[in-house]
Amino acid sequence: MTETTDPKTAPYPNPKVLGGVVPYLTVDGARKAAEFYRKAFGAELVYAYPDDDKGRTMHVHLYVNGSSIMLSDAFPEYGHPLTAPQSFALNVIVDDIDAWWERAVEAGAEPLMPVEKMFWGDRFGQVRDPFGVIWSMNEPAKS
Repeated sequence: MTETTDPKTAPYPNPKVLGGVVPYLTVDGARKAAEFYRKAFGAELVYAYPDDDKGRTMHVHLYVNGSSIMLSDAFPEYGHPLTAPQSFALNVIVDDIDAWWERAVEAGAEPLMPVEKMFWGDRFGQVRDPFGVIWSMNEPAKS
């Protein structure tokens, strides 16, 4: 993990971005969300910008299951207010959905759709994290 100590003098690192589409979440408590994602989804903290004088974090970069996810606290004074998540889910393709599901629920994720075999043949389930984000888990059918 890389974290600057003085944002005015420390260089901004350029960590490798994984994946072709990278979700960027605005949450209430980016540091807490990053810690929750570590516990619930095995996230690795790649970079975090220091908190401001109000305790808000401008930028966090995580790796989750081979992809990057970025997040920050809301900064309404810069046009980034906190709004409830709407009509999307982060879908994680996994090899052992039962282990992923159990870890997420034990960390505090709310079960929304229990893991079941779906009509397309895969096992699938959904949880909502404490920050309002829905996470879908999909285990491809074994051929």
